[in-house]
Amino acid sequence: MILDARTLDEVPAVERILRRVEGVALPGTLKTELFASVFETNTEPLAEPAALDDALAGLRRAACEAAHAEGLAIAAGGSHPFADPEAQAIVDEKRYTGFAAYGGVSVRRQGVQGLHVHVGMSSGEECWRCLELVAPWLPVVLALSANSPWLRGERTGMASNRAPVLAELPRAGGPPAFASFAEWTAWVERLARLGLAEDHTRIWWDVRPHPRFGTLEVRMPDQPTDVRLSAAFAALVQALCATALEGGLPEPGSLLGDRGRADYAQNRWAAARFGPAADLLHPDGARVATAAEIGAELLERTAPAARRLGTIELLERIDPDTCEADLQLAAETPHEAAAGLVRRSLV
Repeated sequence: MILDARTLDEVPAVERILRRVEGVALPGTLKTELFASVFETNTEPLAEPAALDDALAGLRRAACEAAHAEGLAIAAGGSHPFADPEAQAIVDEKRYTGFAAYGGVSVRRQGVQGLHVHVGMSSGEECWRCLELVAPWLPVVLALSANSPWLRGERTGMASNRAPVLAELPRAGGPPAFASFAEWTAWVERLARLGLAEDHTRIWWDVRPHPRFGTLEVRMPDQPTDVRLSAAFAALVQALCATALEGGLPEPGSLLGDRGRADYAQNRWAAARFGPAADLLHPDGARVATAAEIGAELLERTAPAARRLGTIELLERIDPDTCEADLQLAAETPHEAAAGLVRRSLV
């Protein structure tokens, strides 16, 4: 998020940030997103996952320097503590203005930010198999990454306001229970043929295949403020996918005839509401445990893959008993919360 350095309110200054980094050698890119008061950072595809630390920190540092030169500040987080999302200017690009015209107020409310992690897959069928295996664990990832407890100047009682706001979009939330990658592809192609969605990038599920990149894209985590946690959650998602494809996750129990989608909907809400303290249905479908307890199990299950991938030190940064929403809620006012985001976004 791009903030006025004095008032800490959001300002539509993305073009000023992007101009400042033109010609600068970066470990990735800075680019526009829906609102002119935010920007997106993208790393390049990384063969060595541990390189996430350097790439993400380098992009964050370049953005901080560009903002400072313009008398601005940046704040990473799932939502701005007091800015009005519906008052934010839409970037004047066809893909955004057309989206806003189609989605109306549901799009205007999208003043929320997330961490999207792409994990390379060898085939479409492997991608869909991985999606089915990791999906039951994604509400746990949401709970541990929750970082949007303020919205429009209010403590709403949600650890993640971003999750329900995102769910207002068309084709959002949990992925439907398609039987295969081919079945999913046929559905996307039918929507495109009938003029309802341009392509797969107009589907905003918490996790989706991305055929153009050859990846499974996990979109569940709130945007961390601490850039080191961005690397940690990216490493967790990769280790989760590797563990799933290697047979290291329990298959959903026989009670879950819908492939666990009803449990997913319940868990998604509870994770957004309570964060690590949420009572969740375990992915095996047979018991209830807190998100913190299942999170600790998830970290334990993914540790062997993380060691092999060289990212175990990144995973060790995640404390399943807390989330960054707790740090924001320690602030007495939304302005104080915004100041904390700016301070903790620096590298």
